[in-house]
Amino acid sequence: MQTALHIERGGGTAADKPHYELIELLFFAYRDFVGDPDRILEHYGFGRAHHRVLHFVNRNPGLTIAELLDILRITKQSLNRVLKELLEQGYVEQRAGETDRRQRLLFATTQGRKLALDLAELQTRRIARALEEAGPQASDAARRFLEAMIEPTDRSTVQRLSHHDTEAGA
Repeated sequence: MQTALHIERGGGTAADKPHYELIELLFFAYRDFVGDPDRILEHYGFGRAHHRVLHFVNRNPGLTIAELLDILRITKQSLNRVLKELLEQGYVEQRAGETDRRQRLLFATTQGRKLALDLAELQTRRIARALEEAGPQASDAARRFLEAMIEPTDRSTVQRLSHHDTEAGA
């Protein structure tokens, strides 16, 4: 079995060489995809971590802190800082669980849902434009590609979180 180090040193076949073009396209696409909301978030004093927290809390009302940590894969300390700001500024609220009062369930407030929707609409316009330019089969191909990029052990969780028939909070 070849290692990444072996491939870097020029060993292996042409199929083993890094996919620099795709790597760079992913970097640039991500830069622009998050750059649109970054400009809006800056006015609120928020960053990308705030955006991710707000997005998933809005899309999954009643999400627990533990579930959010699992989704974002950030430290509890990092989440606490971001969540504290979103709570204090009224974009997210936390409620005690119905069966376990110690459990903290997270919900986007009206203000939080509006900001999350504004950001999603901005990113949706970029995605729609790209899919239109890429052609009629692009949406399914893009979905299959992105799902295949996710670790196989995480795919069922990601699919559960990302396949909603309606807008959360609507």
